[in-house]
Amino acid sequence: MENIKFTGGINIAVKIPKSKYEKTVAFYRDVLQLQVTEKPIENPTVSRTHEVIFGPNILWLDCVDNYTHSETWLELRTPDVEKATQYLELNNVHTCDELEQIPDENHWIMDPAGTVFILSKEKR
Repeated sequence: MENIKFTGGINIAVKIPKSKYEKTVAFYRDVLQLQVTEKPIENPTVSRTHEVIFGPNILWLDCVDNYTHSETWLELRTPDVEKATQYLELNNVHTCDELEQIPDENHWIMDPAGTVFILSKEKR
């Protein structure tokens, strides 16, 4: 299979248990004094989300009602998502799109340690 290129994306999501969500948002907004904006979201697994301008990246603080600990999810970009998905399958990395609702042209994958990545098309 041809060479597949991956690059890190600008989006980082932190999945935060509901019980720790308000204090976490306050930490980024009030303690670190970063630009924090609540954004509307319609998602069956994320009840609230805040966008944090984090240098050149966007940090998404996602309130997840059924989590007991936080997780960090990363963005991985590629020129051709379907070719990259086929390449990953050949390397025993399978999609796990059941994790959270996303657009059909994207996929969720995990590294061996369980870190979740959204695989999306590279922006030009």
